[in-house]
Amino acid sequence: MLSKLSILGPGLLGGSIGLAARHRKVAKRVAIWARRPEAADQAYQLGAADEATNDLAKVVADAELVVLATPLGVMRTLVDQVRPSLPDGCVVTDVGSVKYPIVNELSDALRGKARFVGSHPMAGSEQSGIEAARRDLFENAVCIVTPREDTDKAALEVVYDFWKALGCSVKTLAPLEHDEIVARISHLPHLVAAAVVNVVCNDGAHPLNFVGPGFKDFTRIAGGPFEMWTEICLENRKEIGRALDTLIEELGKVRAAVENSDAVELRTMLKRAKHFRDELRFRT
Repeated sequence: MLSKLSILGPGLLGGSIGLAARHRKVAKRVAIWARRPEAADQAYQLGAADEATNDLAKVVADAELVVLATPLGVMRTLVDQVRPSLPDGCVVTDVGSVKYPIVNELSDALRGKARFVGSHPMAGSEQSGIEAARRDLFENAVCIVTPREDTDKAALEVVYDFWKALGCSVKTLAPLEHDEIVARISHLPHLVAAAVVNVVCNDGAHPLNFVGPGFKDFTRIAGGPFEMWTEICLENRKEIGRALDTLIEELGKVRAAVENSDAVELRTMLKRAKHFRDELRFRT
């Protein structure tokens, strides 16, 4: 059990971490920092923390593990602000959806003071804010931990055990490999869902009067916070660009098969997709 867990950021993920950690007794004390006092009060009232404050130095005092649960663009500035107040040798991790730049920047920024280990829980929803937080958000979810070659092994174990204690299945990837894979399984689907909604609604929202559950299921993630997703896409633009090129090539094959009434090619493509989608169902 951790002596004290400090969470910086009371949104969906930060709030859910607090709720899960308290429910599962992962730490003796859970503290949450929020930029606004009213947001800190809300986190406390919802039971996401034993203490909540907008005082950075206070929230990390005596912390054994600090979790950065803020947008990607805020993390470096926040680390610079909180570094002097961190206990020497404490472990710091994050929940960011892009890892290579974050792991390198924060590992170097904290060197000599704290030990950073990158992590990314593959959990969330199209909703945002602590109002959407759930204590079961991480149950059976995959969390990808992304150490560098020089990452402290003891700190890595702390982070690994932490996510496991919250209910995650923990896997390890190098930061760059993480960004390549997540570009395809998370970032690309979000952009595709958004593009499909925009294609359907090019002339207004009228077609939405006729959609069924398939369209709603497919495009659910397009309802996510657009500012956050803009930041994610720009941070991982190189890998997302590669994924988009591959998708465009695949769509070109589909279009050619449709135009040429090539039932063999269409059947092969659809059968292959069904095979892999069915395999995914058996893995969850």
